[in-house]
Amino acid sequence: MTYWNGHGMNGWGWFAMSLGTVLVWAVLIVAGVLIVRAFGRASGPPAPADDRPAAAQVLAERFARGEIDEDEYRRRAAVLRGDVPPTGGPSP
Repeated sequence: MTYWNGHGMNGWGWFAMSLGTVLVWAVLIVAGVLIVRAFGRASGPPAPADDRPAAAQVLAERFARGEIDEDEYRRRAAVLRGDVPPTGGPSP
């Protein structure tokens, strides 16, 4: 006779079997969620690359090429920075 417990499990056996089942299901669910999230990100449309230069950089390039003079460059750069005084009268 090899089984001394009457071919049944005691309380610890049921506990270990239950814990093992819960852990197996948890691992399967987590793996499934991670796989779905990984493929969900890859299958979406790619983000558009913003290769356009900044407005200040375009303005500096136009000034460097001689397309605009220094006064126009300074005036437009002030507009970009928001340093323009209100129009309609002389500035105080």
